[in-house]
Amino acid sequence: MIFTINEHNEIVAFASTTEAAAGSTTPFETFSSQEELAALANTWPGARLIDIWNSLPGVTPVKKFTNHTTAIRRIWARIQNLGQPSQPKTRQQATGRARLADEAPTAAKASKKATSAKGTPKRQRAAHPSKPNEPRPGSKAAQVISMLRRKNGATLSEIVERMQWQVHTVRGFMAGAMKKAGYAVESFKSEKGERSYRLPVK
Repeated sequence: MIFTINEHNEIVAFASTTEAAAGSTTPFETFSSQEELAALANTWPGARLIDIWNSLPGVTPVKKFTNHTTAIRRIWARIQNLGQPSQPKTRQQATGRARLADEAPTAAKASKKATSAKGTPKRQRAAHPSKPNEPRPGSKAAQVISMLRRKNGATLSEIVERMQWQVHTVRGFMAGAMKKAGYAVESFKSEKGERSYRLPVK
């Protein structure tokens, strides 16, 4: 099970990284264990952890946590039910920012909003914004975008090392979140033959 968290602190559960890339519309970070979540949250302010917790469905809102460790443990335990496909009502119950993604990215069709737009042509629902959605300053997504805006962009290995991401996470981020956020990422081979990415200079 792969979990994604975006700039709006929305946590979504996916069966694989590929589905995460296909089903996410904004830049995101991924984690699949409590340890990986803790590593991501290492530099997050306590206020963000409180916001994440309070946005989860069915929780008792809090104003503070004893420490980061406690917050991470409670958040991790709470989001485990997002990955239970055997519970047909899970999507209806997950009314907060956190929600369950089915095996296919078309899971949103089961929501009330998607039902009302059932007759809308796919090309309209999938339309990208004319202007890219800029991520939160200082976030990992913002750091990656800054690297991609360099003259020669950034190699896959550079992004992996800088962000401490897995290779599949970087690829999924480029193919899914960046594209759906409105960024036209160019993929090419560097002079050394390394897979590289960049954003066209305006």
